[in-house]
Amino acid sequence: MDEDGNTSIFNISYTNFFLVGFPRLQEWRPLLVLPFTFLYVTIISTNALIIHTVVAQRNLHQPMYVLIALLLAVNICAATAVMPKMLEGFVQYANPISLRGCLSQMFFIYFTLLLDYNLLLAMALDRYMAICYPLRYTDLMTSHLLGVLAIFALTQSLGVAVPLVVLTARARFCRTAVIQHFTCEYIALLRIACGDLTFNNRLGLAMRLVTVIFDLVLLGTSYTRIIYVALRISSRGARAKALHTCGSHLLVILTIYLSGLSTSIVFRVAKTVSQDVQNLLSAVYLLLPGALNPLIYGMRTKEIRQHIEKMLCGKESPQEAGEKPKRLQNTRVERELPG
Repeated sequence: MDEDGNTSIFNISYTNFFLVGFPRLQEWRPLLVLPFTFLYVTIISTNALIIHTVVAQRNLHQPMYVLIALLLAVNICAATAVMPKMLEGFVQYANPISLRGCLSQMFFIYFTLLLDYNLLLAMALDRYMAICYPLRYTDLMTSHLLGVLAIFALTQSLGVAVPLVVLTARARFCRTAVIQHFTCEYIALLRIACGDLTFNNRLGLAMRLVTVIFDLVLLGTSYTRIIYVALRISSRGARAKALHTCGSHLLVILTIYLSGLSTSIVFRVAKTVSQDVQNLLSAVYLLLPGALNPLIYGMRTKEIRQHIEKMLCGKESPQEAGEKPKRLQNTRVERELPG
């Protein structure tokens, strides 16, 4: 053994692990299968419903709704990267996973998380153009620009997630083969690694801080300007609509960033917090956005809500209800016209 109590002298590095989430709830973990399965089904169904609504309704083929649909598609991918293995771990105490599988799961977790951040930036830019430059919005926010923003979001997410995974893959895991977590998170893997991990810790923290601070500065600047311009709109209805739309986006931003930041702070600062509490916080920041985002956009976005009500309840939107008398009147006029 070396000075740190590691078995690195034998050059051991585990390539197969056991995920043990919520380790102190051994007897109660099977009872978690039902509520978390319900949560997973809810995340998939509610996000898919809004995505289907945006795709199916031609009047929703606008940048804002397309970006909302992309964000909700990322929610589905993020939940799918975590939930199946998590549910499997509730059924059996030690949930086996290979190093390759662990790194793959870690990549998808952080890739989707970063993609969330980047799509929120794109949505802020869209609202900035729509409210600050309404007369030029259709000329500025083109499908070409939307494609460029999507490529930038993918590239930037890959540029952060890939180095993090590659750096983790080069570490040696010799402390134990048991990961006391329901998923392969970066910090959970570093806890079972041995050797000098100073660079890994600093790089992970630096990437998180730079990404979050950069995004928050841009988001804060954009929405400050947006709200300032919105408050100066003379039409009360237009002003209320602009602020309402921005309120939905800000709720989503708070949900994603606050849950992620609180978890990072607890993991790195509060050493006395139990493993079960840390697991719970991870579940919150990984799954809460996917559960709340479709509710926020589905309930607060009038156009999406009206189409969902029509699809599920057969309820007509106010526009369609107003157009029906006009169509009936036109039909009567046509009937009264001579042959």
